[in-house]
Amino acid sequence: MEEESLHEVFWAVSRRMREQTKREMEPWGIAPSQGRALAVLLSGGSMRPGALAERLRIAPRSATEVVDDLQDRGLVARHPDPDDRRATLVALTDQGRDTATAIKTARAAASESVFASLDPADRTALARILRKLTTP
Repeated sequence: MEEESLHEVFWAVSRRMREQTKREMEPWGIAPSQGRALAVLLSGGSMRPGALAERLRIAPRSATEVVDDLQDRGLVARHPDPDDRRATLVALTDQGRDTATAIKTARAAASESVFASLDPADRTALARILRKLTTP
């Protein structure tokens, strides 16, 4: 039997994490893109939709759709930017903050289960390697 390449193994882990993320979002009926937006707003506070799109690495139009969906669900609200009346800020509502916090906790537990088979030294080494790969 031929051994999987590093590339194949990496994508298999990535797929497992994506599937895990979808399962994590099910209790809230949240799509992964919406969950990521909630996480960005939880950590970064209110921001303009364009800044949210940049942080999510998606097109501004896609960010608008995500924000629209989250606003319809009462998880975010749009407010005028006090520094520029022509601009809008997106912020978590109280319900959005509670939901984002609950999702963050669930994702941490799920992530822990993915990496549970690694001993502390392997976790440290993997984190170091992955950080190195994410730096241009």
